[in-house]
Amino acid sequence: MNHPSADTNLPRYEVFALRYATHGERRSAENYLGDDPHDDISMPLDFYVWVIRNEQRTILVDTGFSAEMAMRRKRNYLHSPVQLLERLDIEASAVQDIIITHMHYDHAGNIDAFANARLHIQEAEMAYCTGRCMCHAPLRKPFEARDVASAIERLYAGRMVFANGEKNIAPGISVHLLGGHTAGLQVVRVHTARGFIVLASDAAHYWDNLRSRRPFPIVLNVADMLEGHQRIEDLAEGPNHIIPGHDPAVRLKFPAWRNEPDIVALHEHPASTPALGAAPWVNE
Repeated sequence: MNHPSADTNLPRYEVFALRYATHGERRSAENYLGDDPHDDISMPLDFYVWVIRNEQRTILVDTGFSAEMAMRRKRNYLHSPVQLLERLDIEASAVQDIIITHMHYDHAGNIDAFANARLHIQEAEMAYCTGRCMCHAPLRKPFEARDVASAIERLYAGRMVFANGEKNIAPGISVHLLGGHTAGLQVVRVHTARGFIVLASDAAHYWDNLRSRRPFPIVLNVADMLEGHQRIEDLAEGPNHIIPGHDPAVRLKFPAWRNEPDIVALHEHPASTPALGAAPWVNE
């Protein structure tokens, strides 16, 4: 298959993954739909937001959740996303554009911390999280009504931009509707110095979900999620250009930014022999 290659006519962006929380007690049996290929090993889950920037623009991808939500959901909160952004010299008030990959609590909390930002979201996602599917407790469990309300307030303030499928957000940055995990989940494709990378968000929680074609068990439409795996591979330059949404191996594979262990540079080349002993599911 011919993967898209870097285009010298497009801007090149820095892309950072910022880990703000973790769920260290998670087991591999919780991370696969159907059979667990790893016989119930320890398989922690990390929580990230992402930053895309160059000299012309800065775009935040997702907004994370709060310390209060971490306590309620029993997650280990490491930093607020706002604090991590400040380490990159980004003030929350200066953020003008936020891509929301989907409206689950761990991706769309803290919207109110970014008072001046426009939200870029798939129309299908807003219809999903405000429609009849939310009558069903299992479907609404990963959502928080207050987060949805914050998004609606941004809509009524005229600061929400909808996509319906594929859309260019800026030169070299595009979103692509995959669905599967939710009705309107979108991935983000970004042009960098090492080629096009894809921020897969929850279309692939771990590299191994993608590699094994065993989806994460929180899923609305299994067929769409599996088709989405192929679409991600088509959009990215290669396997190391696909960034899963929750894999701790991301921090092991990519270089830390200025010795910040919870900020890694995805636009840099990954380690050729990464120290992945702490993530045995990658090597199996």
